[in-house]
Amino acid sequence: MDAAVQPSLVIVYFGGNDSMGPHSSGLGPHVPLAEYIENMRKIATYLQSLSEKTRIIFLSCPPVNEAKVRENTSEYFSELVRTNALCQSYSEACIKLCQEMGLKVVDLFTALQEKEDWMDAYFTDGIHLSAEGSKIVVKAILKVLKEADWDPCIHWKSLATEFAEDSPYDLVAADGKTTLNPSEWTFHWENQWD
Repeated sequence: MDAAVQPSLVIVYFGGNDSMGPHSSGLGPHVPLAEYIENMRKIATYLQSLSEKTRIIFLSCPPVNEAKVRENTSEYFSELVRTNALCQSYSEACIKLCQEMGLKVVDLFTALQEKEDWMDAYFTDGIHLSAEGSKIVVKAILKVLKEADWDPCIHWKSLATEFAEDSPYDLVAADGKTTLNPSEWTFHWENQWD
């Protein structure tokens, strides 16, 4: 709040570790659901207070590949309780809170399960996203940015290009007399994001 310039966009992503089942010792990252909701409310309220122009997107708790989580359990960890039932309850709580507070939210729990082989395609170890899983997250965030009724719009295609002016140092065109400014080119990207 004290900074002269506040962020244009904040993406909030909590819940994966919070949604782990409690350890019998009372130790570990588990956060009870009611406390998680209250923590998320505090985060949202603080971010809303930064600036009227700060846009906020919450990402809900994603699912896990339970079988892979069990398979990858290490001798260094004690019991690891990661279930989709827990992930879903935290995801739903996040979505409900965002709806109550008028915030944008990406339902990762649902988005990551839309493909039939999601468990293998979207996770490296059952918990952490693979490159393909990360693409689903980016696509969902870009969809929110494109559809949001924000003024100004902060979807990447609506933003001014930083180096839009032509330069004599750009690539030389086929005519040998002019240059080509590559700042708007996207054909070389692996993914053509919308």
